[in-house]
Formats: sequence, C-alpha cells, structure tokens
Amino acid sequence: MPRRSSKPPTGSAYEAGVGLLARRAHSRAELRRKLARRGFSVEDVDATMARLSRLGYLDDASFAAGHVRRRSATLGPLALSAELSARGVDRAVAGAALDAFDHSAQVAAATRLAERLSARKSTAGYRELLDSVGARLLRRGFSLGVAREACLAVWQGTATTPEA
Repeated sequence: MPRRSSKPPTGSAYEAGVGLLARRAHSRAELRRKLARRGFSVEDVDATMARLSRLGYLDDASFAAGHVRRRSATLGPLALSAELSARGVDRAVAGAALDAFDHSAQVAAATRLAERLSARKSTAGYRELLDSVGARLLRRGFSLGVAREACLAVWQGTATTPEA
C-alpha cells in the first residue's frame, strides 16, 4: 500500500500528473503510485491516467524505449530489464524496447565501458582484464559472451572509437 500524504492534495490529480510528466517521463505504474501517495482518490487517479493516456502523454512503450536508449551506454540488457520491471513496465513491453539493443550495440557499449574501466588500472594479461573488467560488465547486466568480446577487443587494441 503506498503511503499517503498527511495533508490533503492541492490542485487536481491531472495537474499533478502533468507536472510530474513535465519533469521526466514516467511509466503508468510509477505515475499511479506517485499520485496515490500524494493523497488523490482512486477515482481521480483512474480518470487522470485515462486522460493522460488518451492525450498521448502516458505510454509505457515509449517510456521503455527512451529508458533503454538513455541507459544502454552503461547498462546491459539484464540490468535494463530489471530497471524497467522495477518501474512497473510489463515484461512484453520491456522486451520490445530491448529488441532495439541488439548484440552489436551491446558489444559496442560494453567495449566503450571496458575501455573506461581498464584505463584506471594496468593489467598484466587478458585473463586479469577479464577477471576485473569482465566481472564489472557482468554486474552491469551484460552477458558473459558480450563481456568476453568487449574485453578481447580492448586487450587486442581493436576497440573502435565511439561514433559521433
């Protein structure tokens, strides 16, 4: 149960919803939770959610696509999926958004990240690079295969420079 504000809400639920969406995009579940926490009635929240959806201001698919686009430079698909799930995005919608983050894009992002992480410390060999940087890539949600490809590209010096 979301905790409610002790004071009554000021303004309408619609105004509060538009204000929240003006700051940043929200998923349906996030916005519903925030409006309920501010003390608006369930009926007001439902009406606001319907109106914002009808106007095109609230769309989980575009929210998920934008989230993946913003965060894919530093996170892999597993971490992105977990973040979207925590924000209340349906698994199918999250999967569709993650489809744009294909294998080559994952390898490119992981390689750029591996270059930054390996620049901080010199490594004696590929195995040491894989143990230190590869483990960090795994914690950031990249698969083992992508982490290996990225570390190998950095080790061999074949990492491509980021595109403009």
